[in-house]
Amino acid sequence: MYLIRIKRSAEKELAKLPIQIVKRIVKAIDGLSENPRPSGCKKLEALKESLWRIRVGDYRIIYYIEDAIRIVEIRKVANRREVYD
Repeated sequence: MYLIRIKRSAEKELAKLPIQIVKRIVKAIDGLSENPRPSGCKKLEALKESLWRIRVGDYRIIYYIEDAIRIVEIRKVANRREVYD
């Protein structure tokens, strides 16, 4: 089981979203504690560090996995049009 950490900036992004979307995103984030590389996840190759992405409707969750200490850090949550800016 992995520990989930959410960056403050990601928390602020979540706070701006409608509650129905937040519930779906939180459920997806909770699932990362059991399986940090679920079906449909994608490794983001163009970045210096190894970040991963999962989709929740029109929203994307960007996160970092530290396997050695079993931590998943949520870095960003945003609409798909804004997430890669």
